[in-house]
Amino acid sequence: MMTRKVTVSLALGSGGARGYAHIGVIEELVRRGYHIKAIAGSSMGALVGGMYAAGELDAYREWVSGLKRIDILRLMDVTFSRGAIRGDRVFAKLRELAGDPDIESLPLSFTAVATDLSHQKEVWFQKGSLMSAIRASAAVPGFFTPVVTKDNRVLVDGGVLNPLPIVPTVAAHADIIVAVDLNASRYRLPVVDMPQNAFLDSSGLDDDSPPSAWDAGTVNGAALKERFGGRLDILLSSVEVMQSSLSEYKIAGYPPDLNITIPKEACSFYEFHRAEELIEVGRLIARERLSAMEEGRLELPPG
Repeated sequence: MMTRKVTVSLALGSGGARGYAHIGVIEELVRRGYHIKAIAGSSMGALVGGMYAAGELDAYREWVSGLKRIDILRLMDVTFSRGAIRGDRVFAKLRELAGDPDIESLPLSFTAVATDLSHQKEVWFQKGSLMSAIRASAAVPGFFTPVVTKDNRVLVDGGVLNPLPIVPTVAAHADIIVAVDLNASRYRLPVVDMPQNAFLDSSGLDDDSPPSAWDAGTVNGAALKERFGGRLDILLSSVEVMQSSLSEYKIAGYPPDLNITIPKEACSFYEFHRAEELIEVGRLIARERLSAMEEGRLELPPG
């Protein structure tokens, strides 16, 4: 007697280089015998999900696993007129790997989510050019140039409004919805430097003369410098804080059956040379969460 595979609708979130973890999650789902019948993704979620839907995730995995820092720099075709990366070299390679099929021709339901700045709303790509959809969804503001359409829409990263697109997966009527959130924080309070009382080690006779070993400017300044190295770090950290809050709202509004969280501390937004490591992070976290779900004997709808 053949056992029917459990079907999955997969929501893949945005989060820069942490998006490599999506590869590990997908590989673990497939390894365990799940059937992915629908994918919705924002930014890197759209890219990885699109490559899987096109049947070329293995080729993409092999390519990114071999990228070094210098390779990433060579892929960055900066345009000084807009102060960002065009992405032409990256997408030329993606087309080389997967071609450019129409979304409606893919063997599973696929949605790439972008943000229309002109009309201040989400845009769902569910038909037409796969690469054009991914390019619009992955246009991180300040990092990649936006996509300007013939009707003057300005499209940027889907994560601006929807960093975890769960809603598009609902219509697939899969057995379970699995969301992969790249913007969860493992640490909530420890990253905040608590006030230090300068007078605890003094004699108590002269509160105006704290011990010379303590220097608030040096301590706090060093901590901030370590966490935020420059303008780009501050910009991307601001985006991550925004997307983390938005993801929480999306999960609260449409709770998935399983939420796989990849901590922001796994890597910085732009560490695209760490693919192998992050793929394994995704696989291990997915294995842990899927095992917990399976051991809980989750009741699935009859097939």
